[in-house]
Amino acid sequence: MERELIGIISFIGLVLLLAARMPVAFVMLVLGMGGIAWIKGTEAAVSAASAIIYGTFANYALVVVPLFTWMGYLGYHSGMGSHLYEAAYKMVGRLKGGLAMATTIACAAFGAICGSTTATSATFATLALPEMKKRGYDPSLATACIAASGILGVLIPPSVIFIVYASITAESVAKLFIGGILPGLLLMVLFMGGTYTVVALDPKKAPPGPSFPWSERLIALAKGGIEVIIIFAAVIGGLLAGLFTGTEAGSVGCFATLVVVLVRRALTWKGFVDSLKDTVRTSTMVMFLVGAAAIYGEFLGITRLPMLVSDWVVALPLPPWLIIIAILFILLIMGCFVDALAMILLTTPIFYPAAMKLGYDGTWFGIIMTLALGMGVLTPPVGANVYVVFAVDKETPVMTIFKGTWPYLIALWVCCIILLAFPPIVTYLPSFIK
Repeated sequence: MERELIGIISFIGLVLLLAARMPVAFVMLVLGMGGIAWIKGTEAAVSAASAIIYGTFANYALVVVPLFTWMGYLGYHSGMGSHLYEAAYKMVGRLKGGLAMATTIACAAFGAICGSTTATSATFATLALPEMKKRGYDPSLATACIAASGILGVLIPPSVIFIVYASITAESVAKLFIGGILPGLLLMVLFMGGTYTVVALDPKKAPPGPSFPWSERLIALAKGGIEVIIIFAAVIGGLLAGLFTGTEAGSVGCFATLVVVLVRRALTWKGFVDSLKDTVRTSTMVMFLVGAAAIYGEFLGITRLPMLVSDWVVALPLPPWLIIIAILFILLIMGCFVDALAMILLTTPIFYPAAMKLGYDGTWFGIIMTLALGMGVLTPPVGANVYVVFAVDKETPVMTIFKGTWPYLIALWVCCIILLAFPPIVTYLPSFIK
């Protein structure tokens, strides 16, 4: 059997097994080692697997995975999210749909310390959902807004997905982080526009909240924003100034977060221990996924499938922008069945070479991929963020939450189209990094 055919059969089998909700890392590991054994023999497969696992775990760039993960959990367990929500609530809560908009703003700010979409959604499902229900918000709007806004956690740096993408493609982690800032802010505004549209069509879905004096708003803003500003400035400011690399930024971010929460006396001993436990669990899962994906990627490299797909895509008689849109549709469909992190590991080795041959910037393509895969956390049957919000809420049916996500899915597509039309939105800030 031809190697290329083996690769195609394996890839189809992988997608089907993942759609059947089989463990991602296990499937990649078994198919990867099995494929190498089929082509080169069992001894070669075992030898390759051991070398790949060691090489992957020794990758200096992946040191930031546990560091940025701990940074996010420190913010989560210290109650930083509640300060952010209170500040955003007092600033825009008086508007129609203001509480939902405040949630989006707070999620964007929380994304500056947390690189996980599910953790961001879980945090604000606990903080914002009771308040929105208390104010008479439509359950579909309230829950869908939180599920969608969680996506900002992986777009605004730091982001675990950016780190994994960089480890696969050898793109600069620092440039990916900086490149995600403006698209993240753009998506935040588009999400707020989606909320405004829903409320404009049916004002009963989101009545206005109470108004607060400016003195109280500014105090809340200082209390909620100063923590994130210090941490964000330490990490992103240092990257822009060239003081340290993207990898070193992880330790700087952890140190800054730890200092902030200790000075504010916002972290209990139990919270500190829980943050370490959560970090170990999440980092272990991510590293196992990355290691298994590296083995499967080696197998795909042996079959030459990524190169063949890349050459075929480039040879299509279509303009490059239309090919990118087709790739986004493929990512959207696959993202409905497979977790976003697994999708980055699975599809980057295939689509990244094609994007490079079409002349697109690697940092830009990473942002676009993240946006496309973000749609998957809002669409059935996987819809990770939707199920996270449902697990916290328990009252609003899952399908009701899914029905409420339509304005945010439109916003994601609009954001992708804007970035496709104006790539400098992504590439301008990273151009300052030497």
